[in-house]
Amino acid sequence: MSTRGGAAERPIYDPALALAFFRSGGRPQAVAQGATIFSENEKSGALQLWRSRMYLLLGGEVSLLAKKRLIGTVRKGEIFGELAAIAHAPRSATAVARTPCRVIALDEAQFERALQKKPAFALVLMGMMIGRLRETVGRLVAASALTEAASVKESSAVDPELLPQLAEGLTQDAPLHFDRGKVILREGQAGLRMYVVLEGRVAVSIGGTVVERLGPGGAFGEMALLERSMRAASVAAETDCSVLPINRDGFLALVKLSPAFAHGLLRTLAERLKFLTARLA
Repeated sequence: MSTRGGAAERPIYDPALALAFFRSGGRPQAVAQGATIFSENEKSGALQLWRSRMYLLLGGEVSLLAKKRLIGTVRKGEIFGELAAIAHAPRSATAVARTPCRVIALDEAQFERALQKKPAFALVLMGMMIGRLRETVGRLVAASALTEAASVKESSAVDPELLPQLAEGLTQDAPLHFDRGKVILREGQAGLRMYVVLEGRVAVSIGGTVVERLGPGGAFGEMALLERSMRAASVAAETDCSVLPINRDGFLALVKLSPAFAHGLLRTLAERLKFLTARLA
């Protein structure tokens, strides 16, 4: 972790750390020049017999194309394909080996095993997604494209039945209760804690527009907590609700001790990013 010139603190991406993480769950493989690694709009297989994979590029160069147009280039040491793999969503681009390449691919089971061995790397992935989230929100606001959809996404990071076990011993704070309509967090506030919904439902809004709803097991406030920066959104109780506050140390311990929690939170961030990115279209 580092802070530069007062900027938001975020886990730094380290190619060596990424390599150790991917090697703990998968094996290197060669990809021929011109080969398609995955295709735009590709989904998981029938009956969920296989999941999308994420990749670490060990050598060579990969082109990313959307509607046959080049939108990006992946270079040695970089991760690609992680959003679709974590969120179980269709691919947003096609990846083609521009040169002969070597990659390590992780499917869902391999990714979970890697998290068990190297759980701290989840913080790096979260930092990457949070950076993209802030950029996406900025573009939406600048384009006046942040309008409330007819169906607002509702997500949960944690199986509600696991909440007592996950939170036990990781926070000294008691659950907080909020009546319907009460504001829990305000956009622009300093972030000191994240929260997990125990009962009820909350609404997450940016600039007064509701962009997400969270029920039991839903997590919010992790962006500011991870970065030690200002809140990017406001959160209000849509029903009478109870939330569990978790401070920074408790959050880091929870991620490192519970790969299931880390995977759930990563999935929520990936789904949130995919949802907001789609609003730009």
